[in-house]
Amino acid sequence: MSRVFDPGIDVKVNPSTMNFEYGSGLFGPKPEHRHLDAIRKSLRNPGCSGPEIVYSIAMDVGKEEHRQELENRMLLFGIVTYAAGKLGSEPIRSQGHIHRISSHSGWSPPEIYEIWDGEAVIYMQETAKDDPGRCFAVYAEPGDVVIVPPGWAHATISANPELPLTFGAWCDREYGFEYDEIRARQGLAWYPLLDKEGRIVWEHNDHYKPTELVKKRPADYARFGIDKETPIYRQFEQNPDQFQFVSKPHLKEQEWRSFTP
Repeated sequence: MSRVFDPGIDVKVNPSTMNFEYGSGLFGPKPEHRHLDAIRKSLRNPGCSGPEIVYSIAMDVGKEEHRQELENRMLLFGIVTYAAGKLGSEPIRSQGHIHRISSHSGWSPPEIYEIWDGEAVIYMQETAKDDPGRCFAVYAEPGDVVIVPPGWAHATISANPELPLTFGAWCDREYGFEYDEIRARQGLAWYPLLDKEGRIVWEHNDHYKPTELVKKRPADYARFGIDKETPIYRQFEQNPDQFQFVSKPHLKEQEWRSFTP
């Protein structure tokens, strides 16, 4: 049973339209809708049934008073909502990608996820090469924070088809995605599938060398200064330096070397 979580920013999801409703004093775009017909080619069963709008994404949301600060710091807050349901035998998920190297930092930026509603798995692997390195499936619930480190291939998966999934994320303002290596191997190293009870099961992708999948809850992230009791937008509000390492990953260079999500 997912608990109710207050993200500290007044954004509501309209599940019937998959649109976002922004409260007073907030800025945010009209969301981009990803329709089922647009992603069929990436599915195991392209002819499957599923929700017409699979997910909606709004990049660059925040309080008006923070707009200039966010631009100056090259930070961006994004919000994504996934529909309830499934895509044939697959859970609703993002396409796997790697963050493109940002011209202003010279790094592939990290991303800080915060689950607001529903149940998620943040899947990540160190590379999208033949040997993917360490592979993790991080199971997260409302209020949980998950960090994806620089350069890792990753995807966000809805872990409960009975519920919609909504999450916020701190991103580099110069965000971009690389898909080629992942598409060349027909996806990430582990495929999420749904069993008859609607639970996630994992199938290895044989286009990669054999590897172990570590299933876990999110790490503590205390060395990143993250307060697990405070929503991540509010943490920025209280200390605008808090997530500077998202757009300047070199600030946590030592932490990335021994990172476990």
